[in-house]
Amino acid sequence: MSKQFAIIGMGRFGSSVARTLYEMDYEVMGIDENEERINENIQYVTHAVAADSTDERALKEIGIRNFDVVVVAIGVDIQASILTVLTLKDLGVKKIVAKAQNERHGQVLYKVGADRVVFPERDMGVRVAHNLISSNVLDFIELAEDYSVAEVVVSSKLIGQNLRQLDIRKKYEVNVIAIKSGDKFNIAPSPDEVIQYGDVLVVIGNNKDLREFEERA
Repeated sequence: MSKQFAIIGMGRFGSSVARTLYEMDYEVMGIDENEERINENIQYVTHAVAADSTDERALKEIGIRNFDVVVVAIGVDIQASILTVLTLKDLGVKKIVAKAQNERHGQVLYKVGADRVVFPERDMGVRVAHNLISSNVLDFIELAEDYSVAEVVVSSKLIGQNLRQLDIRKKYEVNVIAIKSGDKFNIAPSPDEVIQYGDVLVVIGNNKDLREFEERA
């Protein structure tokens, strides 16, 4: 089964994460206590609910424990953000990703149960969404609406083969622009470059093609 996501807080950051996941055909629930925000984003999520995320009973009724990942993207209300993460942890949510306003807020979120903390100034919603769905994607940078760069950890099926044999451009229609091997950064690698364990491929291409490469390579 595909992962199921719940996004709590449908502001600019939360709606960006939700929309990206939804456009990738994942099941996404949008949660916000502001009904207007829910209505603004209803076409970009599978389900939308107006609810107070600090209310344990409300989260239970939503079935929040059934989601694989819950993203707490609450805006300026730091107290609500912390209480929501604490409640989700108490309810046994599998993975909690929380947005922080600053370093100290982030430290508190980790202490009360967040598995990962992101900072909107450094982590665009689109990048976070890609990292959530694929554990081998280290980074994802959107260049244009449909064009991006991704850093992808190589899978075992690629190790020991060179770029010519893999023929990534023909198979996936993405281009390998660099290979990261530990501290070394090989820009424009030759076709005879052999992929080693732990290598990271830096690839560029259409978002749809990158997604296929991330899932199949």
